[in-house]
Amino acid sequence: MRSVPKSNRMLQFFSAESIWYKHSMKAAKAPTSTSADAEKQLKGFIDKFDSKNQTLIRSVRRALRKRFPTAFELVYDNYNFVVIGYSPTERPSDAIVSMAAGANGVGLCFLRGATLPDPKKILLGSGNQTRFIRLETVDVLARADVEALIAAAISQSKTPFRASGQSKLIIRSVSAKQRPRRR
Repeated sequence: MRSVPKSNRMLQFFSAESIWYKHSMKAAKAPTSTSADAEKQLKGFIDKFDSKNQTLIRSVRRALRKRFPTAFELVYDNYNFVVIGYSPTERPSDAIVSMAAGANGVGLCFLRGATLPDPKKILLGSGNQTRFIRLETVDVLARADVEALIAAAISQSKTPFRASGQSKLIIRSVSAKQRPRRR
């Protein structure tokens, strides 16, 4: 990845086409674990952030789990970000949205955002596929324009979410080398 100013790193991350799951294919796979182990590991990833971002990450995750109750939560603790993708299957390429958290804040990434209707022009990024919005608070997810984007992303998905069942947390990869999670 080329060098960019610190303030533009989140934009660069989201602008690259689906970089979070492409990168994960090259990263070492995390060992298979139980649900309790995965939750404990995710807690450790989140605990690396400052308290404000920890609170935001946990509240956004809670809201996305409520919005996608049967989703597979695919977690990547990579060099720049902790990413949690919400997918109807265990395949990263089927993910609808993902939350990416870095030292500079939290964003909601739409993996096929370039094709979504965005009449209010709230989506950021210029890649061929991915777009994102910054989440200053969890309340951004409840806005009508954001909910419309999520609904459109779900309707474009080739694979529907299961009608019943529980979500499943899967730690997909952990990068040995990481940027600091605090400013």
